[in-house]
Amino acid sequence: MRQDKAVEAVATGDGGAGGGSAADEPRTRILDAAEKLFYDRGIQAVGMDELRTAAGVSLKRLYGCFPSKSDLVAAYLERRDLRWRAALAAHVGERAATPEDSLSAVFDWLHTWFAAPDFRGCAFINSFGELGATSEAVASAARRHKEALLDYLTGLARDLGAPEPDVLGGQLALLVDGAITTAALSGSPDAARRARQAARVLVAAEVSPAG
Repeated sequence: MRQDKAVEAVATGDGGAGGGSAADEPRTRILDAAEKLFYDRGIQAVGMDELRTAAGVSLKRLYGCFPSKSDLVAAYLERRDLRWRAALAAHVGERAATPEDSLSAVFDWLHTWFAAPDFRGCAFINSFGELGATSEAVASAARRHKEALLDYLTGLARDLGAPEPDVLGGQLALLVDGAITTAALSGSPDAARRARQAARVLVAAEVSPAG
């Protein structure tokens, strides 16, 4: 519930990385640098000294904000989760007039994201692949993100009138994750279009009126 309210705040501009006092500015710069470097190159490839340089802060200030790299990684993943889900929800809210439109809007947003020059796949799958076996914090952050996405898609399935929204929501989540991974590996955003077509088939099978 706390994270849902945080996502809403980010989506409406009432919270997130852009706000805060001047005292928060170094922390924001550090997180901005961490998000770019960790997402572009991986967590283990980036050292704290490089982060300090990219953020334009002293090493003392860096460690004052984040006592360890593990603390910074956890904060990066939490903010990434809030921003990612807020961007998706905002796009769907703006573009969708009906539940059917909402589902299409999800995959249209994915297509736009996949086509971005800095797209490197799912930050949470990437982080889990790097550190999930040795860092419970990273594994938990990845699971929470995927669980929140599943909850969101299950809500869309419920709005569509699916008799078993948990089942349809899970199927849609598999399509979303499959599209993200395929787009990252192939370098093409077309996976979003194919996933949207598959989603329409699933919805037609699950929601079509009997008789």
